[in-house]
Amino acid sequence: MPEKKDYYEVLGVAKEANEKEIKTAYRKLAMLHHPDKSDAPEAEEKFKELSEAYAVLSDPDKRQKYDQFGHAGINSQYSQEDLFRGVNFEDLLRGFGGGGGGDSIFDMFFGGGGRRGPARGRDLRYDVNLTLEQAANGLETNIDVPRTESCPNCHGSGAKPGTKPVTCSNCRGSGQVTRAQNTPFGQMVTSTACSKCGGRGQTITSPCGECSGAGRVHKNRKINIKIPPGVEDGQHLKLRGQGDAAGPKGESGDLYVVINIQPHPRFQRMDSDLIMEMPISFTQATLGSDVEVPTLNGRAKIKVPAGTQTGTVFRLRGKGMPRLQGMGAGDLHVKVKIKTPASLTSRQKQLLEDLAIEFGEKKRPQNEKEKSILNKIVDEVKGAVQ
Repeated sequence: MPEKKDYYEVLGVAKEANEKEIKTAYRKLAMLHHPDKSDAPEAEEKFKELSEAYAVLSDPDKRQKYDQFGHAGINSQYSQEDLFRGVNFEDLLRGFGGGGGGDSIFDMFFGGGGRRGPARGRDLRYDVNLTLEQAANGLETNIDVPRTESCPNCHGSGAKPGTKPVTCSNCRGSGQVTRAQNTPFGQMVTSTACSKCGGRGQTITSPCGECSGAGRVHKNRKINIKIPPGVEDGQHLKLRGQGDAAGPKGESGDLYVVINIQPHPRFQRMDSDLIMEMPISFTQATLGSDVEVPTLNGRAKIKVPAGTQTGTVFRLRGKGMPRLQGMGAGDLHVKVKIKTPASLTSRQKQLLEDLAIEFGEKKRPQNEKEKSILNKIVDEVKGAVQ
């Protein structure tokens, strides 16, 4: 399936566009690509794309979720039919002529031809927080998901056991009431959910005592999930049919388990690689040393050569995050930082001062110079006597 385009790009508006600008852009483009107005073979698909973008961006709640999570935020919260619920396409597309009303939008997306198929259950989202170690090793766990399920007492019919729903006399079982209206632009035909049966096509004279005729009940369902090693922050697992139950004969929605990986105190992640900073002493950097570093699975050693400068990066191959689908693992990049001691003993201070003098960074004090000359004379006398 091709990746969906950005909704703002589809409508040709900026992300800061207001409601009026979004509506104007949609009407202009919808008029251009409406299948009743365009003979282009791709007109219907383009019109669907425009209508979906408008349905999301014209609704403040849907737009906020899209701005924050992108298409994943919309797919995890709404079925496709839910996207269009409440959008008055009839007013938006008034004047297009034959079949341009709101009902034609649903016909394109959900099959048309009079009564639409059974409503699909709502998709659900469940967030799981993981440590970096859990993301690296994978995790199998159970989660408690609040959702609606088919009533076990009436098996989803809504009717008291031993009774049956009856066909709605208002819509004659279609679930919809159709209204035709003549306008200067032609006849506009619209369909709305039947107010008597709520779009079900049936009425219940003796409702089920457990679900009060709804056919569904609220439950907390324990669901087992398996998170693969190497999963990334923001990725989601799709569990088909584990969302809310639908009405009679409808298909249950899906459950989207969204992964949130908590920040790690030591490691930063970049795709499958890990980056860390390792403090080493001045003597380790100067003289060279074998230094132990932590990894996600135990400890490892790096060989720091003599004369290493602060900021030098060492790479440990295969010590990063595992790649999905068993494609090996990334690397661990260790950036060394020379640590300056905060306090020194008098001897340590004297040694460093002597080293500074040796490097020419500091002059020897006058009294030490005189002492040094005296020591030299004494050594020469001793040599002459011997």
